[in-house]
Amino acid sequence: MTLEILSPEKLIFKGVAESIQLPGKDGSFGILENHAPIIATLKKGVVKVSNEGQETEFEIKGGVVEVVKNKVIVLSD
Repeated sequence: MTLEILSPEKLIFKGVAESIQLPGKDGSFGILENHAPIIATLKKGVVKVSNEGQETEFEIKGGVVEVVKNKVIVLSD
């Protein structure tokens, strides 16, 4: 699936991900390929992106995530 992490200032990350861990307002949750469409609010924490055995972490201060048809967009504060 494709992932974009955006802040008001810049594009933080754009690429392919096998799995994504997100700090949701009501608790951490994960997204895998073919996830159902969802919009959720995020709290301050770490977004963990896994692809081909490598994990990358991005610190966010909160925001919103949208998942539609294997495209994930994180709008971070």
